[in-house]
Amino acid sequence: MGILIDQRTLAIAQGITGRQGSLQTELMLEYGTKIVAGVTPGRGGEKVHGVPVFETVDAALKRCSPDVSIIFVPAESALKAAVEAIECGVKTIIVITEGIPIKDSIQMMSCARHADAQIIGPNSPGVITPGSCKLGIMPQNVFKPGNIGVVSRSGTLTYEIAASLTRGCLGQSTCVGIGGDPIVGLNFIEGLEMFEADSQTDVVVLIGEIGGNLEEITADFLGKKAYPKPIVAYIAGLSVPAEKKMGHAGAIIMGNAGTAQIKVAAFENVGVRVAKKPAEVFDLAKSALKK
Repeated sequence: MGILIDQRTLAIAQGITGRQGSLQTELMLEYGTKIVAGVTPGRGGEKVHGVPVFETVDAALKRCSPDVSIIFVPAESALKAAVEAIECGVKTIIVITEGIPIKDSIQMMSCARHADAQIIGPNSPGVITPGSCKLGIMPQNVFKPGNIGVVSRSGTLTYEIAASLTRGCLGQSTCVGIGGDPIVGLNFIEGLEMFEADSQTDVVVLIGEIGGNLEEITADFLGKKAYPKPIVAYIAGLSVPAEKKMGHAGAIIMGNAGTAQIKVAAFENVGVRVAKKPAEVFDLAKSALKK
């Protein structure tokens, strides 16, 4: 079954007429994802890969009742697009857009929280339930259906580790890219809670990185709760020097705060096995399945 999306999910794509929106819509449709409408102001009445385009989310909703909106609009328009979807009643919004101002992200999360909606992202590669539905920009060929759940801050590492699992015949239930920005919606704890309730998931992989304190907060949560499924982790950035930003705004450490070493220690202190390199995730996950 997986979490968040499955073969029954209906989605709209905001920004469908843009270069990335059009390309990724085509790839998602090829995977079997049900993209039932697109939204681009000023482009209503057109079609993109057979998908009808509407001026507003409200107009799109009159045609269908989507479960999810996926957002490909430019950073300066992302807040408006997300708020529009939330106010129209869409309960899950996947924000692919990167470079959104932090103040806009904070406002986006506040709006979602008050509407009981869930944001995945921003700066997210998306979500995939292999064999059923893909809403995002991830390369679909590296994933296969299975029983390993993945929650990741890094898009590239998601693909690399999923490919390693797939090569070893360990498929995935759902892989979720929560995004690498300092302010994100869905976090590790919420992902763990969703996978705990998912009967298809037997092991959860957490992929973290330097910067912020999401991993430390998650470790604190696990220290207070007996999580019923094995958890395996990988933290990127063990060799990164202090006070160095790597890759994006979320990956910055200051002094001892947010270092990979502290995150690894926090997880290991609550019984989470941490791989020293991405390829070791497969070995730890396979070992966990045998227990």
